[in-house]
Amino acid sequence: MKILRSIAATRRFCRSAAPPLVLVPTMGALHLGHASLIDRARKVAGQDGTVIVSIFINPTQFGPKEDLAKYPRAFAADRALCSEHGADAIFHPKPESIYAADHSTWVDEEQVSEPLCGTSRGGHFRGVCTVVLKLFAIVSPTAAVFGLKDYQQCAVIRRMVRDLNLPVRIVAAPTVRERDGLALSSRNTYLSAEERAQARFIRQALLAARAAFRRGVNQAEKLRRLVWQTISTASLARIDYVEVVDGLTLEGVETAARGAMIAVAVFFGNTRLIDNIQLL
Repeated sequence: MKILRSIAATRRFCRSAAPPLVLVPTMGALHLGHASLIDRARKVAGQDGTVIVSIFINPTQFGPKEDLAKYPRAFAADRALCSEHGADAIFHPKPESIYAADHSTWVDEEQVSEPLCGTSRGGHFRGVCTVVLKLFAIVSPTAAVFGLKDYQQCAVIRRMVRDLNLPVRIVAAPTVRERDGLALSSRNTYLSAEERAQARFIRQALLAARAAFRRGVNQAEKLRRLVWQTISTASLARIDYVEVVDGLTLEGVETAARGAMIAVAVFFGNTRLIDNIQLL
């Protein structure tokens, strides 16, 4: 497995790589959720294609009060996981090679990025779109794999690819969960034992709402209230948002139909967790 640290070396590798070339963008601190993305990339690439994992903690998607400095860094473990799951290369650049000191060009998606995390994390998706477009320009992948835990991110990237006519197929992979339902996330390691025990209420709340929808409850406000009340039984939970939205546009709805999404963001201490569920 190749370790590529410069843009020039990465471009040389990708130009000579066997197609299809599939990219898995990550910020490192890899876990079994990331492993599932690499496994999915390998299936898309086939045994004769090429899988490249980018490991880059993108500073531009962190807000001024967010956790860039303490974001976990574990490259040796990340490298072992990538190798175990069949990646052919890792692109692991330094921030200064991605962003010039006087960097002044940004990529903004102005519709799908506005609600949900776009409201509470101003500038976040501008940083996401900018770095993903940079990665696409460096790697020139046939396809890229993203996880559905970050449902809004997937929607924003799909819209960017469509609007900018990029020749990259976006593959969305299912959320991987702990045994109690908590979505795997690098940020789960920040939780105290008590916070971790209470975080399971997020998934329980979403499942309760989907069960209610299947019983015929389709008023968005009733579903939203059910999720809010269930999560609030966790004494340490501080809810950022609970929203019922259209599955494609992410616009809020008054009446939920099949395919709508319930998306949540919840703080436990300083740790912000997100999750979602599709109403089927």
